Amino acid sequence: MESHASFQALASYLKKYARSSDSLFQTYNDLLYTQKWLDLEVIDFPVCSRCIIKGRNPVTKSIMHVMPCSLAEVVSYSWIKDAFPALGNPEEIYLAITDDDSSLVYYKISQGIVKPPM
Repeated sequence: MESHASFQALASYLKKYARSSDSLFQTYNDLLYTQKWLDLEVIDFPVCSRCIIKGRNPVTKSIMHVMPCSLAEVVSYSWIKDAFPALGNPEEIYLAITDDDSSLVYYKISQGIVKPPM
């Protein structure tokens, strides 16, 4: 991990939040290299003992927030509840659920009740 090009951008957070470091590293690299997000920023979120990744989707140009976590973790409702106001109440936050086999799934979480698109 230390020899990877993105390690320097994440090093202090990987050490600070060792429990969620694998999820952060995997999600950050997916957004940067695979999804090709722009202006990636890692936001320290000590309330949840992890970081949130902020960036712009290259297609929609909208600013989006992603909270990395592991499939093995119990995702707390309070994490999500606390994240919305801390991030300025975005319309949605994405959970990036990672697993040991390198799979990664994104779930869109919205505030309140949101009617699905038709």
